[in-house]
Amino acid sequence: MKELIKLTIRFVCSMVITVVSAQDINLLRQDFIHPPSSAKPGVYWYFMDGNMTAESMTKDLEAMKVAGIGNLIFLEVNVGVPRGQVDFLSEEWTSLFAHAEREARRLGIEITLGIGPGWTGSGGPWVRGDQSMQHLVASEVIVSANEAKKITLPIPLPHKPFFGEEGYTEEFKSNWMEYYKDVAVLAFPFEESSMDTIANIEEKALYERAPYSSGIVKSLLSAPTAGKSKQQRVISKTGILELTDHLESNGTLNWKPSDGKWKIMRFGSRNNGAITRPAPRPGIGFESDKFDTVAINFHLNHYLGKIMKKIEPIRQHQIGGLKRLHMDSWEMGAQNWTANFRDEFHKRRGYDPLRYYPVYIGKVVGSAEESERFLWDLRQTSQELILENHAGFVKNFAKKYGLELSIEPYDMNPTADLDLGSVADVPMAEFWSKGYGFNASYSVIEATSIAHIMGRSLVPAEAFTAQNNEAWKQYPGSMKNQGDWAFASGINRFVYHTFQNQFLPDSLRPGATMGPYGVHWDRNQTWWPLVHSYHAYVSRCQYLLQQGRTVADMLYLTPENSPQVFVPPRSAVIGDTIGDRRGFNFDGCSASQLMNASVKDGKVTFPGGGSYQILILPDYETMTPELLTKIGELIFDGALVVGNPPMHSPSLTNYPECDHYIRLQVEKIWGATDTPTNLSRRNYGKGLIVWGEKLKERSDMLYPDYELTALILKNAKVKTDFYTEGDLRYTHRTHPAWDLYFVANKTDEIIQTEGIFRDASDHPQLWNPLTGEIRALADFQYDSGSIKIPLRFEAYQSFFIVFPKQGRLPDVRHQNFDTYETLVSLNGPWNLAFDPVWGGPADTTFSSLKDWSQEENESVKYYSGRAYYHKKFNLPATVHKNDRLFLDLGEVYNLACVRVNGQELGILWTAPWRIELPGKYLKKKDNFLEIEVINLWPNRLIGDEKLPSEGVQNGEWPQWLQKKQPRTSKRFTFTTYQPYKLDSPLLKSGLLGPVMIKRVKN
Repeated sequence: MKELIKLTIRFVCSMVITVVSAQDINLLRQDFIHPPSSAKPGVYWYFMDGNMTAESMTKDLEAMKVAGIGNLIFLEVNVGVPRGQVDFLSEEWTSLFAHAEREARRLGIEITLGIGPGWTGSGGPWVRGDQSMQHLVASEVIVSANEAKKITLPIPLPHKPFFGEEGYTEEFKSNWMEYYKDVAVLAFPFEESSMDTIANIEEKALYERAPYSSGIVKSLLSAPTAGKSKQQRVISKTGILELTDHLESNGTLNWKPSDGKWKIMRFGSRNNGAITRPAPRPGIGFESDKFDTVAINFHLNHYLGKIMKKIEPIRQHQIGGLKRLHMDSWEMGAQNWTANFRDEFHKRRGYDPLRYYPVYIGKVVGSAEESERFLWDLRQTSQELILENHAGFVKNFAKKYGLELSIEPYDMNPTADLDLGSVADVPMAEFWSKGYGFNASYSVIEATSIAHIMGRSLVPAEAFTAQNNEAWKQYPGSMKNQGDWAFASGINRFVYHTFQNQFLPDSLRPGATMGPYGVHWDRNQTWWPLVHSYHAYVSRCQYLLQQGRTVADMLYLTPENSPQVFVPPRSAVIGDTIGDRRGFNFDGCSASQLMNASVKDGKVTFPGGGSYQILILPDYETMTPELLTKIGELIFDGALVVGNPPMHSPSLTNYPECDHYIRLQVEKIWGATDTPTNLSRRNYGKGLIVWGEKLKERSDMLYPDYELTALILKNAKVKTDFYTEGDLRYTHRTHPAWDLYFVANKTDEIIQTEGIFRDASDHPQLWNPLTGEIRALADFQYDSGSIKIPLRFEAYQSFFIVFPKQGRLPDVRHQNFDTYETLVSLNGPWNLAFDPVWGGPADTTFSSLKDWSQEENESVKYYSGRAYYHKKFNLPATVHKNDRLFLDLGEVYNLACVRVNGQELGILWTAPWRIELPGKYLKKKDNFLEIEVINLWPNRLIGDEKLPSEGVQNGEWPQWLQKKQPRTSKRFTFTTYQPYKLDSPLLKSGLLGPVMIKRVKN
């Protein structure tokens, strides 16, 4: 009877699972075809120093809505455009923001608001010096017991700001130099021989944190080295005297040494020179103290408090309007001091830092090892204060208003990127357009790692950022390959940089820019009327990539250090700026994140859902006792770990007992402290450790070579997640009801290959994000437990291969992909209509299809915008009723919309440049074909260089614009940034063909 009950329960449970799975996959199909607002891409919506109007805001937002933009980040900056009439944060400004927020609610567009003026951080002219980011600075004098003169200690000077003083207003510069507060006076015996100093002290003591994207700094500082120091010329801790109480306000020190020579150091607090940048002029001021909750609270209340009073209360379930606050890329550098830093340090590290203050300036106290350990503690304390008192405080502040927090945790970040990003509700990355700027692809790896470990479903990226050489050259088709790379890397929301608010009259196009920066993603683009088709593709991809969780088998643990950038082994990635993951995907993990992990079914698993087959330790000699204990517990509970043991702690906390504990734990877990020459496998509890000198011999960055780690996984019976001989990229997401793989061609060639999928059911489906088509893949076979599927890709084409756990689709074809035969080429003359408003001929004829830029007629040669191709055609007599016909456009620059007999068939912006010709719209004879083609702005901008300039001069708008008079030249274009000259090369434009009618072969 009991057995019958068990069988009944199992049957009912299986039926419930089947029903749930079917419901889940059906909902997935519906929302893939028609993605919800949450799946739509976004833009950085920039405003330029007071240039804003309610009318332009509404026009921008309505243009976003029509084009399929669902969210935006609102920032005001000052980059290369003359000042406007609306002062930042004035009554008029806050009223205009409230107007934009209401309009966004009306249109269902989410707003994310930066937490300060500019894009850098959080601050403004309202931030006082004692509330700003601070450095501990020092001056020093040498005195002798036999000198009778009065001892005067000079006020220490501030450090030179990283970005210099170029952006300072006179008022700010005065405030910067004025702020100073004494901290301590220390004295110690002075020897004539030079004292030893610490290398790279500016970075180690957090006076400077340069941008990693620019290649100026390393991803990681070296570990404090254990053992006796060979250096002898050091400051003895016991010889240091504190003389703070002897200092008078005028700098006089009421103290005399009893004998010998002494060095006296006056320590004080100075502002670090970071300003809000590139802020509108009324918003230029100190960056708020990132260690102090009182300072950030004052700033947020002054800035956001004014804004929140102007807008309606946040409604949680309303689609549009203000939804989150945002910390953009960290570009305000580092600080190493705040008013209560000594107390915070003592509380967190367990010892008083006072006698180590000379180490800030690069002097060695006690020993080189001791001083380096102090610097590690200094940076760790700094990180904790930033995470708790700045980022954590902003997050809680946002919650009070029903908002989330997004963070771009990278670049000049003085903390570990992974730890700062973990605070965010929405971790965010940035990637620059390939060929048009920096390589920030590491930030994509970091943000996606954070999201996977923390269980964040949304991973946006500041997308396709560009330097001044982009200049309107990019368009959806040119961005397809890099966009697919970002999707395969884990990004699931593009936030295009940049949509510049178009405050100028609509007749002035391309219009306002954010100086020379960004891919121009705004309503004044030539191709904006057709961009919704591209956004539909992006939205379908983003919708699916926001579902379930990413599958990654390898987990790289970062060292305990800050500042720190997670950089995976080079061998784990194929390619350069847009490098792709290999057959085993990976994530990075910080020590603080790992403390929340456990082992489930032999995998290192996180509460957020991330689950990994193998944990890979860094080749780094230090580890805190807390982290080592946690790693031992994970191995004992069943984890597979690769890596050699640490040698000692990085910290002075509980020193030297902490190092003794490290040695004992290493003996317990690894079984020995001496690393074996060859790879060695050690069972510890339920788990396994693989270690040995071979790991160092095959070291790649901080980790073992990818192939070695992959071999260890395969020996553990873990199959490659995805394998192909073709040049494809992929990512894999999983859910109880399905598995799906996004697979994309990385080349401009047609690829026919096979894909082998590890986690697959026996009814694979192809979901095409370009068209929304969903169909079964009938041709597949099992291969050692995996599924092998023949695949075919056009240039840069991409698909989702979906494996539902339930719900087979009917097989409508025997082959996975159609093949085509050409029936007729539409050769001969074409009639064209250009727009005369933009200088083109209203009616002309091409004897054959050709590139506009090669025409002798300058009205075509320099034309930018849309043109219409017209032609009549007859169907071949061989066409039958049930034939599936397609129109192939051949070569197109840059987007096209196809209409037949007055019916719009669709928009083409990427390969395959082919669209179906439905039989219901066709006639046997005299079919009227219209192809709308849109090219890019550069050709018209270049042609206009024949005419006198009438744009911005010496930072001022032209007189005709200020006085609302007619333009003074015959130029067609107007822009706030002009990158072209008359001899600049023209871009290919128009429909080049050949245009053909094709039939699907049976």
